[in-house]
Order: sequence, then structure tokens, then C-alpha cells
Amino acid sequence: MTRALPILVALAAGLVAAPADAVTVRDMMGREVALAAPPTRIVSLVPNATEIIYALGAEDRLVGRTDYCEFPPAAKAKPSVGGMVNPNLEALVALKPDLVIATDEGNREETFQQLARLRIPTYLVHATRLGALLDMIARVGELTGHQAAVAPLAQGLTRRVDAVRRAVAPFPRPRVLYVIWPEPLIVPGRQSLLTELIDVAGGESVTSRQEQAYVRFSVEAAVALAPQVIVLADHASANGGHSGAGRPEPEKWRRFASVPAIRAGRLYSVDLSVLHRYGPSVVDGLESLARLIHPEAFK
Repeated sequence: MTRALPILVALAAGLVAAPADAVTVRDMMGREVALAAPPTRIVSLVPNATEIIYALGAEDRLVGRTDYCEFPPAAKAKPSVGGMVNPNLEALVALKPDLVIATDEGNREETFQQLARLRIPTYLVHATRLGALLDMIARVGELTGHQAAVAPLAQGLTRRVDAVRRAVAPFPRPRVLYVIWPEPLIVPGRQSLLTELIDVAGGESVTSRQEQAYVRFSVEAAVALAPQVIVLADHASANGGHSGAGRPEPEKWRRFASVPAIRAGRLYSVDLSVLHRYGPSVVDGLESLARLIHPEAFK
């Protein structure tokens, strides 16, 4: 890639538009991003940004995505530039983007530096809270010129979140263990959106005191926290429905018969992949999660 970079810089130099309509925006990390004109050719390296672009009806501005940008299904028709960690820069440059949307969570600093050397503007997003997701929707709406679609989308999501809060408010808050990944065992910490979603859904995450967003845990340490509800995220659908990576292993948990969740039969293995995407469809996952934690609230 190092040898190819000068060639890519030369190619990218020819893609810079005239500065007559130049604008400068500030991304979600506080960085100033100079644009020669409002972007019309966007490459998204972030699945939730891709989803937002479609939710706003701005997909005509999207010319490229990563292999992980698979929602909505129509996004798969857009050319892929590869993975989030190691996107193919030659493929990206060939798409002639005037903006790349990336994230500090999942993309590498090296990629940002390479894009800067290629003189391709890069807008960084960071949404690990519901409020930040709404902010991101507004920002993407502005970037794509679809500001009119922002309020209906954001208001609809807010109404649904508020409805969940109201439905679960009258009930006690059970201790919830959410397992993001089975081996090694990964759970959400304080900085994870999942911890906020568990709270909104009427539960209390037993791993919420962990400082990081994602924490490696042992099964024994998790059950020692005496969860009353255990939710095992099933990633099988993301692997083509085949067994293997991401498949939950409920038998590992059932042997802990003294754990409140096991005694009460409240061990769930479900596909809540939308909860991990951090896009508008996360509210679908929130509603499903709330029904698991408080089925009595949704009879």
C-alpha cells in the first residue's frame, strides 16, 4: 500500500472540485472538515451511517460502503470497499468520493491518515448514546441535503423510545446480564449504548460499572453478579445461519442452577443484531429487549 500511495494521491488530486461552493463543517469528534462543495458522492465506512443515509432517503448520495454495511438490504447493491479495519483504498478512490464517513470505533487512525494524504475529506462520527444517534441523524441530514427528513425520523424514534420508558416504568428493574459475544465472553460496560438500552428497557445491567464500552469477562464472574435475566446475543444470522462464531451456548449457563435467572427460566438466546448496529433500527431491538425483560408490560 505504501508504494501505491503516491499514485493514489495523484488520482485523488484530480477529484477535487472547484472551491466556489466550499463549506467547512465540524464532525462529531470536533474536527473541522473542509469540503469543496456539498458532498454528492459519499463512501460510508460505518454501518449505522449507511443505515441513516437510507432512512433519510439520501441513498442517491451513497456510492460505496463496507462489507458490514448490510442494512437495509438495498445497501448491498452499492459497491463495497472491503472491511472497516482494512478498506481497499484503490477501490475507494475509484469511486471518486467527495466525502468519506468514518468512525473512531471500528476504523483505524492509519486509514484516516491515508485518506488525508489522498486529500479525501473524512467526517468522523461517534454515537454511543441515543442522544448522539439523534445528533448523528441531524448531521447526516445536513451533509446530504436531506434536512427535511430529519425531524420525522428523529421524532418517530423518540416517540417509540418514550413509549418503552412509559411501559416499563411501573415495574421493578431486574438485574440483567447481556452477553454480546460468547467466546471470549464480551459484555457491555458503562460506555456502551447497550447499557443505556438495558436501562431504557427497564433493567439494570450487572456489568454497568465496568469502565470500558466492551469488557472481557468470565462466565463465573458474570453469574456471581446474580443476574435475574440473562440475554445471549445470537450472531448466527450474521454468519449465514451456520453454527460456529457467535453462536450462543446456553448449556454453559444452565449448569449454574442457583443463579436467579436460571431458577426463573429467564435465560434467552435471541438475535438482537440490530442492537449492535447503533442505527435507527436499534429502536426495533430496544422494543424486543424490553419485551424480554418486562413481558408483563406488553401483554
